[in-house]
Amino acid sequence: MDFLYIYITTKSAKSQDLYFGLFCGIKYVEVIVMDFALIPFAGGFIQKQATNEVIKCNDYTARFGLFLTAEQASELVETRTTALRENGRIEFGGGVIDKVIREFCDSPFLSMRNYTQTMHELLEIFYYYKNETLDLVSDEDLIKRMKDSFDGVCQGSLELLAGRELDSYARSIRFGYSDEPEDEEDEDAES
Repeated sequence: MDFLYIYITTKSAKSQDLYFGLFCGIKYVEVIVMDFALIPFAGGFIQKQATNEVIKCNDYTARFGLFLTAEQASELVETRTTALRENGRIEFGGGVIDKVIREFCDSPFLSMRNYTQTMHELLEIFYYYKNETLDLVSDEDLIKRMKDSFDGVCQGSLELLAGRELDSYARSIRFGYSDEPEDEEDEDAES
């Protein structure tokens, strides 16, 4: 046996992941399917700790007029748990909720009226595209890309963010080409 690649998932192995392993020279693949029911040992404690971390973000977001109640923070943690399960992911530690909140709280497209619902949708989008980019993009880079697109070309539209911008970005990552526009000045200089 030359190489052994162990793929741990909570769903079934995706063909794109297995092909990626084979492309990298891995000859033998072992797939371990893990059930979320195996991880409930400290679920209540982890949920409470994550909720407290989200509530602590209020100190930072208050300057932008945004605030989450304890119930809203708990619901965000539940959305994260659901998104992780739906996307076959496991996360250790606090997760990305506070990172998403801190990155997006200064967006001109957020107000108290849409803040909570937007955060729920952004978390779902994040975990989906974390899978779609094959984990080749760091959490921080993906969140930054989401924020730049949300505030920029999407003008606050979550539908455009998920359906067009991040889809194109994920495709470019998976197929190894740049989605950045080329500078016209560089093309003119080469002519």
